[in-house]
Amino acid sequence: MEEWVQQAQVWAGQVESWVRQQPPEQIYVAAAVVAITILVLIAASCLKSSKPNTIVLSGLNGSGKTTLFYQLRDGSSHQGTVTSLEENSDTFVLHSEQERKGKVKPVHLVDVPGHARLKTKLDEFLPRAAGVILLYLYDILTKATVVKKRVPVLIFCNKTDKVTAHSKEFIRKQLEKEINKLRESRNALSSADISDEVKLGVPGEAFNFSQCQNKVTVAEGAGLTGNVSAIEEFIREYVKA
Repeated sequence: MEEWVQQAQVWAGQVESWVRQQPPEQIYVAAAVVAITILVLIAASCLKSSKPNTIVLSGLNGSGKTTLFYQLRDGSSHQGTVTSLEENSDTFVLHSEQERKGKVKPVHLVDVPGHARLKTKLDEFLPRAAGVILLYLYDILTKATVVKKRVPVLIFCNKTDKVTAHSKEFIRKQLEKEINKLRESRNALSSADISDEVKLGVPGEAFNFSQCQNKVTVAEGAGLTGNVSAIEEFIREYVKA
């Protein structure tokens, strides 16, 4: 260690001697180049880190959003949780990735309550979302901020552990039918009433999710039993580790 210190002192002396021999103008130019290089590196680092890592979890009351939130964060369903009146928001490494070697990018997960009076909270998080996992389907798919930024959407069919649960394909078809009905009724309204909505689908054709400008995926699982791999895969597709 002492040898390294002595060598460092020798190098420092050599650098100091070289600096003293240079004209002041050349020193100023060198300092400016170093300063600009540092600023460029800082700016590049900021731009790299500015990619969104927020995943918005949104849906109706009782749909299991809060259970999914805790499963993804803690690997536990936290049974006994009550209906959320405030959003759950936290930045963390997915529980399934906590023992993964190497650096893993944390995810900012926001569980937005399903109360209608709190829908402004949803609008607050959507513009900076990397992805949305939801049950507010029509509202999200027609939201201008979601469509323009092509925010990917995962429709998660939760509680498939129940014997009465339908398959994701059945749910997909039913949702497409319901959205088609809603689309027809919305088209009858004046443009002033729905000025912030983007029209869905192709005029004259029955609606299906492939017509959406942003990617829509339908998956199934069960938050209560920890079957959330489809959500984890969705998150890591859009928030790179």
